[in-house]
Amino acid sequence: MFSFAKDVGIDLGTANTLVCMRGRGIILREPSVVAVDSHDGAVLAVGTPAREMIGRTPSNVEALRPLKDGVIADFEVTAKMLQHFLRKAVKTGLFAKPRVVICLPTGVTEVERKAVEDAAYQAGAKPPVTLIEEPMAAAMGAGLPVDEPIGSMVADIGGGTSEVAVISLGGIVSSCSVRVGGDCLDEAIIRHVKQSYSLLIGERTAEDVKIQIGSAFPLNENEEMAVKGRSLSDGLPKDVTLTADEVRGALSPQLEKIIEAIKTTLEKTPPELSADIIDHGITLTGGGALLRGIDMLVAQQTGLTVHVAQNPLDCVADGAGKRLGKSRTNGARRFAR
Repeated sequence: MFSFAKDVGIDLGTANTLVCMRGRGIILREPSVVAVDSHDGAVLAVGTPAREMIGRTPSNVEALRPLKDGVIADFEVTAKMLQHFLRKAVKTGLFAKPRVVICLPTGVTEVERKAVEDAAYQAGAKPPVTLIEEPMAAAMGAGLPVDEPIGSMVADIGGGTSEVAVISLGGIVSSCSVRVGGDCLDEAIIRHVKQSYSLLIGERTAEDVKIQIGSAFPLNENEEMAVKGRSLSDGLPKDVTLTADEVRGALSPQLEKIIEAIKTTLEKTPPELSADIIDHGITLTGGGALLRGIDMLVAQQTGLTVHVAQNPLDCVADGAGKRLGKSRTNGARRFAR
């Protein structure tokens, strides 16, 4: 018999992976990045050290993000990454395999679910692995009354996907998943700088721009930020100054897709639950909820009250941790090996 201390919940995100242990909370928070030797596939670094290598590696080293749009793009690398994180978080072995709950987007296919499950087994998880929809985990982590006969609406804006759902009585009533998230916002900034200034910037620079002067709604001050990159005209290093207004304009088309997902979910919601949402509003979770003004944008577009969860980055992992203490049949998917 294994103790509850070996129960772990995993938020397997496109940008970051969080591991939560029952009774201890979040015990690991690492970027979902793996550096491998391109010649023999050997893993050189995982997590934060690998992220530091993005855009700075020699020809024989690749810094990979094995998950794309919330699902596995490279199975072998994902399995190695999971194995590293599990071993770092808990001591895994033949007689000490942890029971695992993994959060996934609602829109993934059966094949993609099976790939995640197999990767977890290969990483040392004890069968059966429990899979739970990300919006359900996010709502639980945000403290919403998911088990009550009350409509709770959550929008989880992650790195690769945005998951929107209305939840009542422990189940998802209506939902919409779009493969738009923080990565798409970074790419939009890269495209804007390339098209407007003929300057090529990297992913990390784009993310810094998004965090420092990015916004979803007009703010009082128009901030500026200098960015450095490689000129496409002569190949030489060059720097330009970006304004908050132009960054917001670059992000707007992607943010509109998230707004549409929220509206689509609302349109599919039964009238009684819609009344609850009017009373209680929409809760935003995920890293995208930290984009300045996104709550005001959603409120303007929907006419509803919008709240940002207290710890939006941790909600899915916290929800997975809470799920560990519940029945494995309520709100989760299980698959036989």
